[in-house]
Amino acid sequence: MCAAREGRWGRRQRALLCCVLVAAWEAAWGQLRYSVPEELPKGSFVGDVAKDLALQLPTLRDRGARVVSADRTQYFALHANSGHLVTAERLDREQLCRLVERCVLRCEVIVEGEMKVYGIEVEITDINDNAPSFRESEPELRISEMTAPGSRFPQAEARDPDVGVNSLQSYELSGDEHFSPSVQAGADGEKRPELVLAKALDREEAAFHELVLRAIDGGEPLRTGTARIRVSVLDANDNAPVFSQAVYAVRVPEDVPVSSTLLTLTATDADEGINANVKYSVKKATDLASEIFYLDPETGSIRLVRSLDFEESDSYDLQVMARDGGGLSDTAMVSISVTDVNDYAPEISVRSALSEISEDAPAGTVVALLHVQDRDSGANGEVRCSIAESLPFRLERALDNYYSVVTSRELDREEVSEYNVTVWASDSGSPSLRSSAVLALRVLDVNDNAPVFAEARYSARLPENNAEGALVLTVRAWDADWGQNARVRYRLAEGRVRGAPLSSYVSVQAETGALYALRSFDYEEVRKVGLWVRAEDGGAPALSSNVSVRLLTVDENDNAPQVLYPPAASAAGAGWTGVELAPRSAEPGALVAKVVAVDADFVGIDGVRAFLHSYSHEVSLTANSRKSQRRWAADSCCNTLPARLSSEVSLALSSI
Repeated sequence: MCAAREGRWGRRQRALLCCVLVAAWEAAWGQLRYSVPEELPKGSFVGDVAKDLALQLPTLRDRGARVVSADRTQYFALHANSGHLVTAERLDREQLCRLVERCVLRCEVIVEGEMKVYGIEVEITDINDNAPSFRESEPELRISEMTAPGSRFPQAEARDPDVGVNSLQSYELSGDEHFSPSVQAGADGEKRPELVLAKALDREEAAFHELVLRAIDGGEPLRTGTARIRVSVLDANDNAPVFSQAVYAVRVPEDVPVSSTLLTLTATDADEGINANVKYSVKKATDLASEIFYLDPETGSIRLVRSLDFEESDSYDLQVMARDGGGLSDTAMVSISVTDVNDYAPEISVRSALSEISEDAPAGTVVALLHVQDRDSGANGEVRCSIAESLPFRLERALDNYYSVVTSRELDREEVSEYNVTVWASDSGSPSLRSSAVLALRVLDVNDNAPVFAEARYSARLPENNAEGALVLTVRAWDADWGQNARVRYRLAEGRVRGAPLSSYVSVQAETGALYALRSFDYEEVRKVGLWVRAEDGGAPALSSNVSVRLLTVDENDNAPQVLYPPAASAAGAGWTGVELAPRSAEPGALVAKVVAVDADFVGIDGVRAFLHSYSHEVSLTANSRKSQRRWAADSCCNTLPARLSSEVSLALSSI
């Protein structure tokens, strides 16, 4: 038989056909077992039934022997002339037994003339006819440049429907020194690839990284599948989304209606704007789970889109991801268990419920009244109700079949503003059935937070001679409350400047916190102003906080120099005549005249240099060195200046 098919099959296929494992033994009642590889063509030899059952060929032909099975599709046929069991269809192990490790097909040989039946089991063994494959061939990964080396990024694992050594065995990563591969072994034995950040990222150095993740099986020959991963480097995003639970578990009966919401995932992000916009997606799931469940990317609810079948699979595991607009993400596991049909599941009716509650409501406040019943009787009708322990609520038995949902502690709107309280009801059947009701509760705000300024203190520099109404600076305060309780208004604390009310110098805009100068400041009169700004919210009673503000006036050159000596001529003609006499015998360097001038502006080094410049002629006549100039100016000139300017000149001269 193998020689007849040599033209169609290669060496490996001939070896598989010729090495078919024939009946291991014949049980006393006529049970036969055979083993054949998958993917044999129609009409391939399975076993010699006539020989293994010790039946004569005439008996098979004359007595009407035939093969029957419980399946609608007949996978095997019996040749009456040879007594051989052959394949009636092409056998694809992955199609016949997609979720079963050992694939066995059963049929019976009935010899009608003798009224005898013989059982046959045929094990379909796996061949390496499938390469590992990734659900997404070119996935994208977005990572912040602030991500610390050593961070791990789980990747969607490859799928190989083959089993044993023919299934997925290992992963390889190539393409970039910034990442290294890591494989985690799950509780189910699956190999889950991860990318480990080996070197810090720098978006300015490289905004993208191209990686190749290769999945390799152990068959002969080896088969591989690849995924090209594009890593986008993002600017820093302070907070990643965080799931409310690391593992979400739900049990549902197999006859749950299609389109039912099985559970709702919740992930929160402490950022604002697009960085807090969370989207949900399925990161890893089997092909079957992807056909049955739908994850709403906006709400995080998981809905059923195809009927469940307990016999097909009794549990599903999904790895879900919550990603914000800045590219940061968190993952959680969702475990969905399917229970076999129990006539009636418990029914939860919300007879009365609050839609909102104040955050200062005392512990023990009733938020909902539930009626629970199960139309079954006995143990299957005994119902137990529960709420997740992590929520600030508990259940209390009211009357028969009635439960009250009450708060177990005070709430904090600034911590959680809305609750979706899931109440579970489970019966005592085996297996137990349960149902749930979700109570949506909004927490109302109480004014329990005072405004908080963005800075501990403020300061600003204002040039003198400013225009009236000029913007000086803006203070800003935030209030963690909501609505009117978070509306902040600003005002100045009382104070005085040079005997005048502070409010005549500056004002603050109540809504924006903008501080304006109401008059033109003169550095020679007011050099600095200290004041307090109060931020007050709109609550009742209102809460407030204060912040210190310091305004410094910056000097400008708005005063002309004033000549102190020689004195100006009076109206009567007295004063300097403008003529200085020097003897004809005067030597170079002799004193001819002295001129002294001052400026009311701030002196500084530049002012001293200008001051010295006014003496340039005299200095050139009396001294030849810079040291002499400095000593002469200090000794001879500063005594003629006002006390304030004299000290400034002396200080500045020492630095020249």
